[in-house]
Amino acid sequence: MAYHSGYGAHGSKHRARTAPDPPPLFDDTSGGYSSQPGGYPAPGADVAFNVNHLLGDPMANVAMAYGSSIASHGKDMVHKELHRFVSVNKLKYFFAVDTAYVAKKLGLLVFPYTHQNWEVQYSRDAPLPPRRDLNAPDLYIPTMAFITYVLLAGIALGIQKRFSPEVLGLCASTALVWVVMEVLALLLGIYLATVRSDLSTFHLLAYSGYKYVGMILSVLTGLLFGSDGYYVALAWTSSALMYFLVRSLRTAALGPDSMGGSAPRQRLQLYLTLGAAAFQPLIIYWLTFHLVR
Repeated sequence: MAYHSGYGAHGSKHRARTAPDPPPLFDDTSGGYSSQPGGYPAPGADVAFNVNHLLGDPMANVAMAYGSSIASHGKDMVHKELHRFVSVNKLKYFFAVDTAYVAKKLGLLVFPYTHQNWEVQYSRDAPLPPRRDLNAPDLYIPTMAFITYVLLAGIALGIQKRFSPEVLGLCASTALVWVVMEVLALLLGIYLATVRSDLSTFHLLAYSGYKYVGMILSVLTGLLFGSDGYYVALAWTSSALMYFLVRSLRTAALGPDSMGGSAPRQRLQLYLTLGAAAFQPLIIYWLTFHLVR
């Protein structure tokens, strides 16, 4: 014990004599407010401060790390259960994507108004995989977007000093439960409307899961630009998702064969499509408004 005490004392003297001041982790951005006459902030000072605040907040880093562990654990559990109850071969179709498809699909989800052909392509009576057909639904983007949403929610809660494992777990489970309820409601609506189509639970899960992309953009814009930026992003992503779902379900999912029924049945199919699309902004707002203050 005497040896350790003398070693610590010697180390303290050495550090007091030689250790320089540690360099700052981040540049001081407070000077941006004095660079303009009249004390007004320099252009972009608020955005730079928000970015540095997001990256340097210890609570945000802890929340992001915990959210990553929750997302990874949930992903492993989902894969384990899927191997028990779901055919892996059928599931592989929805994950047959590449980088080019993901980039184009994300662009289509954000700005779908210039897209012309919405029909799913077939080869020998089998739909082409997503990497060969931009209109084919996939589960890769919804899965990755859900994990990213959980991480972003952890960061937002950490910045607001409201982070806790219980709150983040409730946020993730709520987002997942809403999608499951939406898929069940769509399946019930399709059954009641007697829609003749090749829609499966995986197709509906893919279309419902695309809302996570809009949720991420809305929360990220809100964290960087405040509530005004959040509502602008919310309006844009909601309208884009509604347009995307209406065009996709009317052409790719329901298909032309399902439109040949009687007039009342066609009206039910139209109401089902419009109802599913109109419900998206409400879910996006409900799952994201508490993350932006």
